[in-house]
Amino acid sequence: MIVSRLAARPAPFTLAYLPHRAVAITVDTTEGPLDVIGLHVPSRDASPAKKERKQRWLAECAAALPDGQAGARIVLGDFNVLEPSHSPRYRFFAPFEYAFYESFGKTGYEDAFRALHPDALEYSWVGKTGDGYRYDHAHVSVGLATVLDGCFYIHEPRTGDDRLTDHSALSVHLAVAPAAPLPVTDPTQGQEPALALF
Repeated sequence: MIVSRLAARPAPFTLAYLPHRAVAITVDTTEGPLDVIGLHVPSRDASPAKKERKQRWLAECAAALPDGQAGARIVLGDFNVLEPSHSPRYRFFAPFEYAFYESFGKTGYEDAFRALHPDALEYSWVGKTGDGYRYDHAHVSVGLATVLDGCFYIHEPRTGDDRLTDHSALSVHLAVAPAAPLPVTDPTQGQEPALALF
């Protein structure tokens, strides 16, 4: 799901296999259109069926990604994949999973978090044994790398009292201006209707 404060239209990115795991929109900025592609990569375990499902989905997704050298695009979400240099190194990740992460760099994208924090150890998901994983990523195209203004994890949705999710949120800031922002209001500041029927 993508929620936007800008008028959005479908972006030209679809997958034939498990299409519900990828959603894409285009919004307009003063510098031109910006594509936002959200991914929720399938997880896997040791079973052959889940390994084949993830491998097939990653291969189709990597083949469908537009070239990061052209246009303005951000690809983000729960990749269920680690960067090859992840610390600590976990032995159970397969070469095809690392290859998916590396495919972004090969097609002109840059890991937004790593670009701004080259040596940081941050984890967006932590297992029951306390082992940390940086599963959630944002990759920006060349056109956006120059306006990347911030990228950081917000751990409170995962660690706070409400525990809204088992993942930390990922916040990406781009120095681009919207062409026509939609009016928004704070629902907690809404006023009661002047007239009530009951």
